[in-house]
Amino acid sequence: MEKVDTSQSPDGAQAPDKFFSASLPGRTHASDVDVDGSKIAYWTYEPVSATAATRTILVIHGFRGDHHGLLRVADQLPEMRIIMPDLPAFGSSEPFVGDEHSVERYGRFISSFMAGVGLGPKTVLLGHSFGSIVASHFAAAHPGSIYPLILVNPIAAPALEGPKGIMTKLAVLYYQLSARLPRPLGLAVLRNRAIVRIMSITMAKTKDKNLRRFIHAQHDAYFSAFADRNSLLESFKASVSGNVAEVAERLALPVLLIAGEKDEIATLPNQHKLMKRLPDGTLEVIPDVGHLIHYETPAPAAAAIRTFLEEHPA
Repeated sequence: MEKVDTSQSPDGAQAPDKFFSASLPGRTHASDVDVDGSKIAYWTYEPVSATAATRTILVIHGFRGDHHGLLRVADQLPEMRIIMPDLPAFGSSEPFVGDEHSVERYGRFISSFMAGVGLGPKTVLLGHSFGSIVASHFAAAHPGSIYPLILVNPIAAPALEGPKGIMTKLAVLYYQLSARLPRPLGLAVLRNRAIVRIMSITMAKTKDKNLRRFIHAQHDAYFSAFADRNSLLESFKASVSGNVAEVAERLALPVLLIAGEKDEIATLPNQHKLMKRLPDGTLEVIPDVGHLIHYETPAPAAAAIRTFLEEHPA
């Protein structure tokens, strides 16, 4: 498995980036754990000062991302203990041994990971984008295992249906073709910087030039940190074949949806539809942001998380 240079990452030994606080490196502890035969890398961000409001939040990142993507949100929650693994086959974590990288298998990973690091039912579970699918399906299948549930840019509707369906099907073909090409050519296609940059430009909504440069640099650095082409294809198929709405009525716990007003992947109308299906849901809409809440508006997202947890104590 190929590793990505993290020497410029704010969770490394370098001086904190302008987009992160000076306290973040001191909160950061890198670890790894064996989960069902795979070495899983994870990072713990300890609270600057523990209070009665301190909770442990397990964060599940999105497709082709790793723990770096949610760092700005973690940084905005200094009173919380936050644990962020690189999902199997992404970042510095190994792929599953002999299993398909499906939504159901990632859900079983959450169970094993929680057991491996000693997380109990008072753990808050947070999922972003593809992570929202994994987290919601896990919560539906394992009632009482976490409390409560937070979904950022949740995938609220089927990706293969509606006006975006044709683009999703083309993306499936892209990943299928990349998996079938000779290995060097297939990897070159998947890691093509122009394709990554087009994706980054499309999703970023901020007009702040410095922030846009930061987002593009993050995607350049971490978007291609995957274990191999087959696991990537399996994970992509999982990301477009499932959604949160499939299990909405089975989520018998408080659920916070944090949506972007301009999200073109997880659209706002679908967030309102999802909200109506939840037994105990709260919808927080952040204006002027799309699918990159975790990069562009971490402070409003953190404020919504903090308020929600105050309203739903362990």
